[in-house]
Amino acid sequence: MPPKGHEKAVRRSIPGLASLPRPVYGRTESLPNRALTRRHSHPWVQLSYAICGVLEIHTSAGRFVAPPQRAVWIPAGVPHRVFSSPHTEMRSLYLDCSVTSWAVERCQVLAVSDLLRELIRRFSELPVEYAEDGPDGRLAQVLLDQLAAAPQVDLMLPLPVDSRLRQIYRSLSLHPEQATTLGQWSQKLGVSEKTLSRLFLRDTGLTYRAWRQRLRLLSALPDLERGERVTDVALGCGYESVSAFIAAFRQQFDATPGEFFR
Repeated sequence: MPPKGHEKAVRRSIPGLASLPRPVYGRTESLPNRALTRRHSHPWVQLSYAICGVLEIHTSAGRFVAPPQRAVWIPAGVPHRVFSSPHTEMRSLYLDCSVTSWAVERCQVLAVSDLLRELIRRFSELPVEYAEDGPDGRLAQVLLDQLAAAPQVDLMLPLPVDSRLRQIYRSLSLHPEQATTLGQWSQKLGVSEKTLSRLFLRDTGLTYRAWRQRLRLLSALPDLERGERVTDVALGCGYESVSAFIAAFRQQFDATPGEFFR
């Protein structure tokens, strides 16, 4: 996945739809390899969801991460790229703006309840041109009602705008395990530590330390979802001990890694 970026990704095609065949349209896709799409946008809302695997949606504002039981809401017209871990089973929804008047106009990660998950599964099995005035149309309406009620979860890394901070982001995305301090970055970039600290707060709303911790923990999610040992994941993203990793994970996500993926 791009945060660690060592495996080569397969470029994934974007469906060439001129318009949606129905106000709610489901798309099923199996992605055996790590995949990415080019930067693009849609004239409709997209819900990127995977029943297994981890999705990342990158916009100019941030990285939105969706392991199973979470999905990313992408408003119409927002340029984005989609990254997926190997062996991802996608069940995306495309929604006409006429049926999402209740929605916020920004990307966000949503919690997917058991009921919403099963509704998405069932909807993905319907014919493309299902009867809107029959049971299938009513199923689509229940699905929309559940999406409107889905709570937002904090699985987003805000991205800095400043070009110097972008250098830090690119470096840490490839190697989240590195322990470079803000003082060391200031020497490399030829700017004072105080200035970098102020820029991080301005661009991300977080201190450098808190922002780096969130980047590390979000980067760990694909490996944890694949079932890799917590010890290996903790060391791979820069933590000196499993206990320190679990404590940071619990602080960020209000759950241990085992509870998070259960």
